[in-house]
Amino acid sequence: MADLLDILRTRFGFDSFRPHQAEACAALADGHDCLLVMPTGAGKSLCYQLPAVARGGSALVVSPLISLMEDQVSKLSAQGLNAARIHSGRPREESRQACFDWAEGKLDFLFISPERLRVPGFVEWLAKRKPGLVAVDEAHCISQWGHDFRPDYRLLGGRLDMLRGKGVRHDSGELPPESSQTPVIALTATATPLVQRDIIEQLGLHDCKRLIHGFRRTNLGIEVVELKPSQRADAVLEVLGSGSFSRSEKVPDPFGSDPFGSSAGAGAGEGVRHNFAELPAKLSQTPAIVYVPSRKECEALAARIGESVPCMPYHAGLSAADRDRAQAAFLAGEVSVIVATIAFGMGIDKHNVRTVIHTALPGSVEGYYQEIGRAGRDGKPSRAILMWGWNDKRLHEWFMDRDYPPVKDMRALWGALSNRATDLESLASELDLDVSTIGSRLDKLAAQGGASIDAEGYVTRGGDKWIDGYQKQLEHKRDQLDRMLNFAQGHGCRMLALLNHFGDPDNTRSCGRCDVCAPQQCALKSFRAPSARELAVLRQIMDALRGRDDLSTGKLFRDNFEQHMKRGEFEDLLGALVQNGLVTTRDDMWEKDGRVIQFKRASLTDAGREIEDDLASAVMLPGSFPAPEPAKATKHSKGERSKNVADKAPDPTLVEALKTWRLQQAKAQGVQAFRIFGNKTLDAIAAAKPRTRDELLDVPGIGPAKLEAYGDGILEITSG
Repeated sequence: MADLLDILRTRFGFDSFRPHQAEACAALADGHDCLLVMPTGAGKSLCYQLPAVARGGSALVVSPLISLMEDQVSKLSAQGLNAARIHSGRPREESRQACFDWAEGKLDFLFISPERLRVPGFVEWLAKRKPGLVAVDEAHCISQWGHDFRPDYRLLGGRLDMLRGKGVRHDSGELPPESSQTPVIALTATATPLVQRDIIEQLGLHDCKRLIHGFRRTNLGIEVVELKPSQRADAVLEVLGSGSFSRSEKVPDPFGSDPFGSSAGAGAGEGVRHNFAELPAKLSQTPAIVYVPSRKECEALAARIGESVPCMPYHAGLSAADRDRAQAAFLAGEVSVIVATIAFGMGIDKHNVRTVIHTALPGSVEGYYQEIGRAGRDGKPSRAILMWGWNDKRLHEWFMDRDYPPVKDMRALWGALSNRATDLESLASELDLDVSTIGSRLDKLAAQGGASIDAEGYVTRGGDKWIDGYQKQLEHKRDQLDRMLNFAQGHGCRMLALLNHFGDPDNTRSCGRCDVCAPQQCALKSFRAPSARELAVLRQIMDALRGRDDLSTGKLFRDNFEQHMKRGEFEDLLGALVQNGLVTTRDDMWEKDGRVIQFKRASLTDAGREIEDDLASAVMLPGSFPAPEPAKATKHSKGERSKNVADKAPDPTLVEALKTWRLQQAKAQGVQAFRIFGNKTLDAIAAAKPRTRDELLDVPGIGPAKLEAYGDGILEITSG
């Protein structure tokens, strides 16, 4: 470790390792194969670069990301290391020179793209010089169960033995021992336990050290809000503008000094009672990345944002020069916001991104986690906001039907192939399809062994055992979408949901950052008291759970509410009970026709069992966006108490005094502050400034019980 620390300081310019880097560097430097799963921004690149220097020789790095290759080569060169790259964007003569430099031992690092593995003789050329280590970056791409599977990566498994010296005999004719083989490290930020096992198997990693660390992001607040597509552009402008991020100058850092926020000590699945007292979120909103589902939306939204904030679009339909220009401007700070499709961000090393917004549901939890991981890589407070709606699922299903056609269509493609190589244009003409559609289908067919594609793009027929694998892959894609939808609908801590998805053992406490744990810190979500109808449904849900604990939420809906309301509305109300600590849910599953079906069960918490008549003040529901204008009070007929307060603005000094008093009352009673009074009631009191009990009774939100319990204390403040 002393040697590694010395290299860290002298060659890389860092005084100390980040968490978990030292363990990975030591394991690889000692010659162990490793699988390293660490989140975006945690410093995975150093975990192969430093051991490569320590081991001497040349390191071979396989990466699917041209932007990442260019970035890494630039940084390594600046540190005095000899680095080169070979990919489709490089001139042919420069790639040839890189090959010669590799063979002559002049390079410390050579980065190659996975499609180069198709080129005849290329791997044999590389194998002429045994590398000091092999790094496989974005290793989830090798697994068909990953969110970004790439058929070219599948070729790695059959090429690594030659590259690492396995099976290559000494001059004496003896095979080298396993311990003398070149170590391999597979790196990724987004591998579920299933994908982790597949990576190890596909790469043939020997006695592999599995280093799975750090999916928890302690500085990232995740907010999920259901919005109609027509509302989302305005919501983005609200977040990036002067709205929710600058509601007050008098509040502390919303993430404060308590690392676990308002839910400190809460275990996984525990109900957490919230304080809805206003704690506005004072947080920088830019630089920001806004992910959109289509190129059309990308252009339109970038234009709207650009009217007030420096902004550029980024999508695959732009020229390479335009994409490079947008990326360079964002990295240099010349533009504050990038509006992009998922084509942007892979391998981009910008540490101060404050906000990542999704204007539609991503296709998988893994992809979503990777994209929000681009926020707050400097460790400072940052936000991830997901806007979604049920129509997002239908759009994904349309894409899935396009990209994963019925088996009969794939059979037609397989039947059009033969042992004689053909090109995509000929296949497209024969099957009356466009070239891009043929290319997409061939990738799926090749992934299951039904086709073979060479470096020049020529295709030959593969084996005939591809159908079962193709159908399983399609089911897996549907399952990924279902899991993403379950995440968006979830009622528990957002970070805990992600930790559980990836199998991270650090899942015993809530985050204190997300819209569930800290709703008062939301950028878009507002909250309101339930209506009389909603309150009746909330009571009915709790009555049903008193009759039967651990009840399937689907059965709860079908038996009690299906004839009267939509499932989405029911889920929203059930979620409100969960978020207010009265109900808890747990995941469960069952198998049908070989497919695992996930569902949830609901139970009352201890607080839910104890509460009886005060449900109206114990539950707050998400408000709408944009927030509706408050209805003007009307005068009631003679004999009724008027709740009309003149159109006066609340006295801000009085509001602060009332909030301080409310917090004292809440602490004394051991309840959340909103159970004393809501913010609207305090505002109404501060506007009316009542001096008598009768005047106080005329304030909206003050009834006889509240007057009896708190009237004297309030009047002491308002009359002071």
